[in-house]
Parts: sequence; C-alpha cells; structure tokens
Amino acid sequence: MAFNEQVTTPETVAEPRASWRFDDATGAQPSLGRMNASVPVRAGGSWLRRLLAFIGPGYMVSVGYMDPGNWATDIAGGAQFGYTLLAVILLSNLMAIVLQALAARLGIATGRDLAQACRDHYPRPVSLLLWIACEAAIIACDLAEVIGTAIALKLLFGIPLVLGATITALDVFLILLLMRRGFRALEAFVIALLAVIFVCFGVQIALAAPPIQAILGGFLPTAEIVTNPAALYIAIGIIGATVMPHNLYLHSSIVQTRAYPRDEAGRRGAIRFAVTDSTIALMLALFVNAAILIMAASVFHAQGRTDVQEIEQAYELLSPLLGAGIASTLFAVALLASGLNSTVTATLAGQIVMEGFLRLRIPDWARRLITRGIAIVPVVGVTALYGEQGTARLLVLSQVVLSMQLPFAVIPLVGFVSNKGKMGPHVIPGWLKVLAWAIATIIVALNVKLLFDTITGA
Repeated sequence: MAFNEQVTTPETVAEPRASWRFDDATGAQPSLGRMNASVPVRAGGSWLRRLLAFIGPGYMVSVGYMDPGNWATDIAGGAQFGYTLLAVILLSNLMAIVLQALAARLGIATGRDLAQACRDHYPRPVSLLLWIACEAAIIACDLAEVIGTAIALKLLFGIPLVLGATITALDVFLILLLMRRGFRALEAFVIALLAVIFVCFGVQIALAAPPIQAILGGFLPTAEIVTNPAALYIAIGIIGATVMPHNLYLHSSIVQTRAYPRDEAGRRGAIRFAVTDSTIALMLALFVNAAILIMAASVFHAQGRTDVQEIEQAYELLSPLLGAGIASTLFAVALLASGLNSTVTATLAGQIVMEGFLRLRIPDWARRLITRGIAIVPVVGVTALYGEQGTARLLVLSQVVLSMQLPFAVIPLVGFVSNKGKMGPHVIPGWLKVLAWAIATIIVALNVKLLFDTITGA
C-alpha cells in the first residue's frame, strides 16, 4: 500500500490530501508495514481509557534510556564525582522528553517516520550520509547491549564473556516470536522487563539509604561538569547513553501503530496522548538512571572507591559494601533485563531506518544477525586482546560515539517540526521551537568541545 492511500480503520475519517504533507514518492510504504494502524483505539470513553490505548510506544522508547550503556557511564560518574553528574542526567532526560515529543508529533502529523522524512526532503547524498550516521549509532547501541547482556550472563550463570557475547546472537528468535504475536506483545514484553528493572533498583536504593540533601544538591549544575575534561567526557557519555539518536527514528514510527482517525482532529488527539505516554515513561527512565548513579555515589564514592568504572566491579563490591547478599544479584538481574529489552527496540529501529532511508526490505532474522554480528566481533576481539577491562572502556566509548551521532538526527527533526509547510496545523509553537533549537545547540556545542579536548589532549 502506497503512502497516498488511506489507512482504513473503524474510526478513520476520510480527508483530502493536505498540501503540507511530505511529497509522495513512488514505492513508499507505511512505516512498519502491516503493523501500521494495527492497535485499536477507542473513539470515546474516559480520558484514562483512551490514554491506555496509546500507552506502549513511550515505554519501548524509554528502554533506550536505561540500556547497559547507561550503566557504565552512570557507575563511572557516580564513583568518580559523587552526585555531581545528577544534573547531567536530569538535563539529558528533559532533553529526551522534548525530543521524543517532537518525534511523536512528526510521525503522527505527517504519516512519515524520521527516516522517511529525511529521504523525502534531502538530496540523495545527504540522505545516505544521515543513514550511515544512524546505522553507526545503532551499531554502537548494539555494542552496549552485547557487552551488557554478556556480563549479566557471566555474573548470574558463570558463562565466559566471549561465549556470552556469542550467545546474544540467538536473541533474533525471541524477536521473531514476539513480532509474530503482534505489536502489543512486543510492548507487554518490554513493560514487564521494565518493571523488573524498576523493582530491582528500588530495593537497592532502599538498601543504600543515600542522603537526601546530597541527592538534591547533585541535581543543581556546577562548573566542574564543563571545566573538568574527565567529568565532561562522562557527561557527554551520559547524554549519548540517554538521548539516543535511533530512538527518534523509532518513536516517530511506532506511534503510528495506533489506529487513530487519520484526520486533523484524530492526529491532534493522538499527539496529545503519545506525548503523555512518552513523558510518563521517560520519568521512569530518569528514576533508573539516577538510581544507578546515586547507588555508585553512595556506595563507592562515599567509601573512597573512585576507581570503580566497570559493571563487574560494581557487582562484586555491592553486596560487601551494603552488607546485603541480594544486592549484587538484583543488580545482575536488572542488567540482564535491560540487555534483553534493548534487543527489541534496536531490532525495530534497524528495520525502520533501513526501510525509511533505503526502502530496502530484507528478512528480519537476516538484518538482526548482520547488525548483531557487527557488534559481536569487536567485543570478542577486544576481550581477547585486552581482557575484560577493555570491554568496559569499549562500553563507555560506545556511548560517546552515540552522542556524536545525535546532531545528525536532532537537527533534521527540529527542522521538520518547525516547518509549517510540512507540519501544517501541527507545527510546533514559537516557544517550543526556541527550546528545541537550544537543545540542538547544546548537543552540538558539547560534542565540539569534546572533539577539541580529544584532539588537543586537554
């Protein structure tokens, strides 16, 4: 079915093609194909019942904000700088809320995901460069998932890291099984594992009993974050681990799985519910990310263990320092749940990006194995050459790489949603446009400073 055909649902109201939509292109397909408009939405009922129909995409997006890559940067930040970098977690989470809201608005208002929008708008060479940048971000994310899942398997079951990394290739069968059961099955799987992560860290924070005053002080930004190169490196890693570029592509697509009426009133309501869904879900992600850093600050930094940077170090020290044997087990269980969860969203993001930019459809299992294989090779190689400490540094580096890709997704997104010719009545208001461009500027500025410090050796 081409884009210029109307998706029919029980609630669909026919409307003339508006002039501000992205130009039709021969061969274009609805984002996510048969899953587009596959989830029923109530036309009436209470606000809460209608919201429940839209709950799901936000939680799938939130997975990327608490994946294994976050753990390495949050643990390193908390152990080295105490509660100082809580301000960065808060800032990056607020950025994420705004950017994901813009991605949802783009998808619902235009019927395009971000990848399709870039292909339609930019010249072919620019579009291909954006695709390459996004694929690099997905590989970096997948790298973090491989390392995190492999570490969790080792901690819980004693499986060697290299073997654990190889085993992660089998997750393709889990994805295929869930996809065959429909989009709601994917969402239920993700939400269930998110609940596991939330409970695990809730218990750990209760065991650590961190000082409330120090936590609140950590949410206030300090000059050290920018002036200290080590702190800045971790801060940018936190932003890269939190505001993930492929999540913007993902969100702009999966919000279209809801069968809302494809007219202006239907789109307006869908945008409102989608933004509410993602905002609530990302507040959960804020709790998890902050909990990891708070735990590292209250357990490691407070006892002078500023050298803790690796997930395995944290696992080994948690129970002895907290005096509770279950602490380390909960940590590893949450890590495994995080790695499995990230598999679902990375697979979907890879599909959306490839189909949106290239209109290239290959079997899900083949695409997943290719992407996962690209991530497994460097993990196995680094582990063989430098040991398990090398994989810890590789994990943090992957998050910095993610941050470096952010401008290539954020700038097109903000440009599209600010353009009335493309968004029509759903164009963002002036104050939000200023805020969105300010966020884009901050991201670019931080990346430029990191590059400058890296090149000059500052």
